[in-house]
Amino acid sequence: MGYGNKTLKECTVLLCVATILLLAESRRVKQPRCPASCTCTKDNALCENIRSVPHSFPPDVFSLSFLKSGFTEITGGSFLHSPALHLLSLAYNNLGTLPKDVFKGMDALVKVDLKGNNLECDCKLKWLVEWIHTTNAMVDQIPCSGPPLFQGKLINDLVPESFDCITAEFASYQPLMFESISVESFTFGMDTFVVFAQPFTGTCSFLEWDHVETVFRAYDSIQSTSTVACKPMVIDNQLFIFVAQLFGGSHIYKRDISANKFIKIQDIDILKIRKPNDIETFLIDGESFFVIADSSKAGYTTVYKWNGYGFYSHQSLHLWYRDTDVEYLEISGKPHLILASSSQRPVVYQWSKSLKQFDRRTDIPEMEDVFAVKHFKVKNELFICLTRFIGDSKVMRWDGAMFKEVQTMPSRGSMVFQPVSIGNWQYAILGSDYSLTQVYQWDLKRGQFVHFQDLNIQAPRAFSLVSIDNREFLLASSFRGKTQIYEHLMIDLSNN
Repeated sequence: MGYGNKTLKECTVLLCVATILLLAESRRVKQPRCPASCTCTKDNALCENIRSVPHSFPPDVFSLSFLKSGFTEITGGSFLHSPALHLLSLAYNNLGTLPKDVFKGMDALVKVDLKGNNLECDCKLKWLVEWIHTTNAMVDQIPCSGPPLFQGKLINDLVPESFDCITAEFASYQPLMFESISVESFTFGMDTFVVFAQPFTGTCSFLEWDHVETVFRAYDSIQSTSTVACKPMVIDNQLFIFVAQLFGGSHIYKRDISANKFIKIQDIDILKIRKPNDIETFLIDGESFFVIADSSKAGYTTVYKWNGYGFYSHQSLHLWYRDTDVEYLEISGKPHLILASSSQRPVVYQWSKSLKQFDRRTDIPEMEDVFAVKHFKVKNELFICLTRFIGDSKVMRWDGAMFKEVQTMPSRGSMVFQPVSIGNWQYAILGSDYSLTQVYQWDLKRGQFVHFQDLNIQAPRAFSLVSIDNREFLLASSFRGKTQIYEHLMIDLSNN
């Protein structure tokens, strides 16, 4: 009996030991073997005539070579399982680029050989230039196969600053479910607002930025009739809105802060302003003005001035010219107005300090049927964009005496050619009733605009830029479809 119990206990112990050994053996990680297409010694591996990089090698390998294998690409993280590698050769293959994390985890690298490949030194390979300048590994001299800017140069001689990898795009951000004919952005108090003129509903619609939901939301409105422009102006911490209407006269509203609403404070002389088409606000010597371009056969384009209590007619520029647009700008440091008209060439007016009014100076030759004029500056040089509905729109530069043509843009059906500036980026947006809206970007080397992007906006009439929370938005009014809001996004091509 005692002998039997002893034997049983010994068998139980042996069985437990065997079970433990089997479990340990089953849990033991199998060491990777040398890939069939490679030749391995104790610490070296050589692979030839393979089309992809094997993902496992013996752990003691510290020298790995792929010679004349002919593969054209390597996937990221291909060598994660070989952290002990000291030497890596990818020489004489058909590599055009390398993924950004190809050397991830390879802190023991001493030398990398990449010669004999066709590496394109573009933004996708900017990371390699940065890595070469920071790694302790030695990298053999590698010539660039392209692009033309770097062809034949050594990657080793390039610096990260050699690459221009930042681009941008206007990305659709928020559609608004209404048509509009004008849009303005403004700041009042500590807040930023936008206002759209909606002709079919006869409304000035104000939107504000929702910092939580990060969208534009309804703020307030002014009801009117056949509204064509809602122009804001802040004077002495007071917000005024000039509302231009095709019928029923135009009016001036003021924001009543205590009542938290807009109240009408003044009518604009209907005998002078019969068919308003555009409003421009400006300051001269600290005094506030606005001007309304009148497009009727019997109206006056008129300048109004703030006298501390209201706005009064300061100057009627001329009769019966059917002005469609007015632009305020400074030429050689002096205030000017440019009037665009359907009945004559654009007329340039200059402010007279002694008379305190505008005098006709000249017109812009050979530019009939201009619908609107907008200005912009590049490196302190003054340019204007001239919009034509029939014919070609133009970009012109001030040469010190006259505006001279710089560039012609095909623009059938265009009623807006709006320059906008975002940081160091200068754009011009050319809308059309018959095709996609063309976004152009200024090329400093050429001294002209180049095509940048297309936007799908139905019958665009106005564009305005607004900066909120370190973000840039482009507001696009649409006369026949949804009004659109785009965000200007910066893109780093070296991260792709």
